[in-house]
Amino acid sequence: MSKKIYIELIFLVILGAFTSLSLPPFNYFIINFFTFSLLFYFLIKKSNKLKSKKLFFIYGWIFGFGYFSTNLYWISISLTFDQNYKFLIPLTIFLIPSFLALFYGLISFIFLTCKPKNALGSLLWFSLIFGVIEFVRGTILTGFPWNLIAYSFSNQLEFISVISVIGTYGFNLFCILMFSCPAILLIKHTNRSITFNISIFLIVILIFIYGSMHKKKFDNTVDKYLDYKIRVISSQIGLEKFYSEVDPVVIIRDLIKISKPDLNDKTIFIWPEGIIPDVTQQGLVEYKWLFEENFNENHLFIIGINSQVIKDSSKNYFNTFSVYDNNLNLINFYNKIKLVPFGEFLPIENILKNIGLRSLTNNYQSFSSGFQRDVIEINQGNFSLRILPLICYEIIYSGKLYTDSNFDLIINISEDGWFGKSIGPKQHFSHSIFRAIESGKYVVRSSNNGIAAIINPLGVVEQKIEFGKSGYIDLNKTKKIKATLFSQYGNKIFVLLILMYIFLILLFNRIKNE
Repeated sequence: MSKKIYIELIFLVILGAFTSLSLPPFNYFIINFFTFSLLFYFLIKKSNKLKSKKLFFIYGWIFGFGYFSTNLYWISISLTFDQNYKFLIPLTIFLIPSFLALFYGLISFIFLTCKPKNALGSLLWFSLIFGVIEFVRGTILTGFPWNLIAYSFSNQLEFISVISVIGTYGFNLFCILMFSCPAILLIKHTNRSITFNISIFLIVILIFIYGSMHKKKFDNTVDKYLDYKIRVISSQIGLEKFYSEVDPVVIIRDLIKISKPDLNDKTIFIWPEGIIPDVTQQGLVEYKWLFEENFNENHLFIIGINSQVIKDSSKNYFNTFSVYDNNLNLINFYNKIKLVPFGEFLPIENILKNIGLRSLTNNYQSFSSGFQRDVIEINQGNFSLRILPLICYEIIYSGKLYTDSNFDLIINISEDGWFGKSIGPKQHFSHSIFRAIESGKYVVRSSNNGIAAIINPLGVVEQKIEFGKSGYIDLNKTKKIKATLFSQYGNKIFVLLILMYIFLILLFNRIKNE
């Protein structure tokens, strides 16, 4: 019996690992029809024989560990840049997947506890629990909604257009049901199970039809030409700038060279997150002479730069999105709200700093969190623009980015060098596609050591600077679409889908002799 359990655990961890291949940058989504069907089939068969809730929790945890250990290994790369953190690398490779796998263990545990007696009800219950727990994972504590199964379809734009209506969590809920439904043909090969699979297939076709119509309507919309350019910068400045005395002048000159300013072109330049080391928002004016040589009143700048505020004789540091004119007068700014644990702030800092730990991206102390994210309105000379500012991994959150949808585009600045040449920056980029579709807005992304792009409201990457390359791309025209349903109601739609699933589960539970 013991040997059999070990074989089952090996099977589940391999199943989880193979599921990772469905995610960006691979996107072999077809794999999920096998892995999720096999997982559901395995849990159903075990639930009919095994009543140990503890072992069921372990089954889910093992699958989750196989999944997260193979698609989030790159997090440990960020610890290689600071000698104080290197001893934690073996721990993070194990501990982070172990923690996230707890959510999958909880899925199996709850599934066994309240499993309906018929196959169709069990399938709906499994997908419902999975979808809800994934929402919880992306919400509690600081939230980490990375690598939802829905991101398997980041290349299938007609299919994911539906997230403009139901959002990423709603789409994720359907994906789990769709990937698992072939299993009921193995469990109970009846006319009802065949009809159910056909119904899912028809829903898929309807989603594709909606996506195609949505695309056609967008393509037929008249282009709106801007009175200026928005120039998005991609740079490859090494992270040693955080740990060595790099002259800011050298980096500013590099950024200016990449930006290729033209004194006659009205341009907003977007530079990546935290790009100029050891220079604060207030201190940038010291380098005004560099800007005077290359820019004039036709230019504005959006720069990711740290800022500091002295309060009660102590300094608070912020990761800040700053808007400047050509004279480096600060027009507006946004202080990042969603901070990365250990990267930007140290949990229980009073204890951990005593053993030599500090936040990775700030040589001084933990960043403080901003208070709120407001739309930044730019009305300056030749420029009129309303933007939603997002810094780095704030782009990964669905349904909580804004309350006011009256803005022109989303600007995301990022530093992806912490994850080297791994799949991490490519996964990070894929979230921008989903946010563009959900919001119905253009997403403009500037990154150091990552991918810079202009993404339209359909999720189409109109222009892109590939990973590992420097350069710029210009946005000078857009198309507008009506506010998406999801941008108006957010994850309230997800709640409605949950209620629909519960209704269907109760309905199927009334069916006898399935």
